[in-house]
Amino acid sequence: MIQMNRKSSYAVAFLILYVVLKAGQPSQAQTSSPQAKLSVHWEELTGADFREAIKRSQGTCLLPIGILEKHGPHMPLGSDLLNARYAALHAAEQQYAVVFPEYYFGQISEARHEPGTVAYSRDLQLALLQATTDEMARNGCKKVLIVNGHGGNVSLLPYFAQSQLDKPHDYVVYLFNQRSPTSGGPKKKTTIDEHAGESETSKMMIVRPDLLHQDRATSESGADQHRLNLPDGVYTGIWWYARFPDHYAGDGAAANRELGEYQMRWWVDSVGKVIAAIKADDVSLKLQNEFYEKSTHPLDTQQ
Repeated sequence: MIQMNRKSSYAVAFLILYVVLKAGQPSQAQTSSPQAKLSVHWEELTGADFREAIKRSQGTCLLPIGILEKHGPHMPLGSDLLNARYAALHAAEQQYAVVFPEYYFGQISEARHEPGTVAYSRDLQLALLQATTDEMARNGCKKVLIVNGHGGNVSLLPYFAQSQLDKPHDYVVYLFNQRSPTSGGPKKKTTIDEHAGESETSKMMIVRPDLLHQDRATSESGADQHRLNLPDGVYTGIWWYARFPDHYAGDGAAANRELGEYQMRWWVDSVGKVIAAIKADDVSLKLQNEFYEKSTHPLDTQQ
């Protein structure tokens, strides 16, 4: 048995105490670690994390919008939202923002004859969208970016954004309507490429290839039926059904991953740039408030 004098025992005790205390302190790597990773999915955050997410996002939240409708014979009913959420979620990871859960409540009257379509009344569409952005703002989203994935919303959503001037709001609604680049990328094989056609099908190859039934793409025709002939500048609601009664406009069989990768990368990068611009925007809300004030006293507006 080893004998220790008093001086040696004190030294050993001190060493043990030092090791214990040192072990309880965070290392330099721990203290200098980057911000904890927060999900960009609204529904995945805890209450405490949500507060941190709003702070980190500078109050910037995304509302991807799609629809439930037939997408030719080969694509899933929810294609528009699946694509839009993919773009929004990946962009939010680049430029941190909070992304609202699945929102399928847009305009789709023209497809009510097809199975699986859910078409809400115009009053409900607008009321629900207003209630949703109001609730988002109440929870700290003072900059709400709508990312549209559905062609049938291209008139509804600008009208909704414009109608925000009807009464005061303490938040701003922004809209990004573009879903594909207007030029560049792999050359397309088709001339009609609107609904469930070459581009949309190519994007779905990237987003959810497991939901595609490419072998069915030629089982229906996506050609323009030209069943209505009216002068240029004349609009009627039945125009889409007159041209594409099977709710298919294009040829999904022409799709390819190269085109899908290019277009989805463009969409993600574009939304990311929009998020960055919105975060830096300190003018829209000021002008909006100025407008609200002047609109209550129009006769006082200098002419």
